[in-house]
Amino acid sequence: MTNSRLQRKQQKALPTKERTQSSIIWRKFRRHKAAMVSAAVLLILTTMVFLAPWIAPYDFDEIDLPNRQEPPSLQHPLGTDDLGRDLYTRILYGGRISITIGLFAALASTLLGTFLGALAGFYGGAIDNAIMRFTDMAISVPSLPLLIVLSSYSSAAIPIMILIIALLSWMSTARVVRGAVHSIKQQEFVNAAASIGGRNGYIILRHIIPNVMGPVIVGATLGVGGAIIIESSLSFLGLGISPPTPTWGNMLQDSQATMASKPWLTIFPGLAILITVLCINFLGEGLHDALDPTLSNRG
Repeated sequence: MTNSRLQRKQQKALPTKERTQSSIIWRKFRRHKAAMVSAAVLLILTTMVFLAPWIAPYDFDEIDLPNRQEPPSLQHPLGTDDLGRDLYTRILYGGRISITIGLFAALASTLLGTFLGALAGFYGGAIDNAIMRFTDMAISVPSLPLLIVLSSYSSAAIPIMILIIALLSWMSTARVVRGAVHSIKQQEFVNAAASIGGRNGYIILRHIIPNVMGPVIVGATLGVGGAIIIESSLSFLGLGISPPTPTWGNMLQDSQATMASKPWLTIFPGLAILITVLCINFLGEGLHDALDPTLSNRG
């Protein structure tokens, strides 16, 4: 009993510099007030959209023609669209699609970019040159026109949208990871792992990838917002998820003709995109500050 009490006292007396890395990261992230608020908003928003089948007052495709294009009211908090469908319900259901596409497209592009960047940075030489020249070529291709072309020749299903966005979004991650891996592979712990017979794949996965996760996590977070904007843009152009399945983008497309006379049909889906992407960007900024070892740990 005495020893356990002594150990607890010693743990409480540890100086700040001896705290665990996770506690330092959390303390630095917590100091970023905008990121903390954004994380809370995103948590609430994500919970609401994925609980839409249980908390939405109507079905997303429930038509009520006598009450079409009604302004916000107690019965319909955000109003109704041109078919009398409840806008609040459709924004919740649309958020499920937009956020799902954003999350999985960012995850897929991050995995692909990390894989190619790690190969280029670790092996160097001809492999590095080939991957980086391919990356430069991919960056030079105008993304939006190519997205429009690919979307017009494929079915507008969620997996197809995720694949298209991911294939055109991995390049920045590959370049960041390549530079970080190229630097880390010169460290002594990597040379030590190689000297005792560690295979290249094991060294990359066990020793190098964990040390580049900081910029990868930040890039993946910001990539979610970018993917949501891309999906919304394609849906607005009529090349994304097809109605009656709602997304924030195709809801904006449906409201084009009534922007002036029925502004709520445009304002609320637009605000959903704005708030979500803005919060994701603030969250990414907070993660960058928390994971950047060059920033001060004082606070």
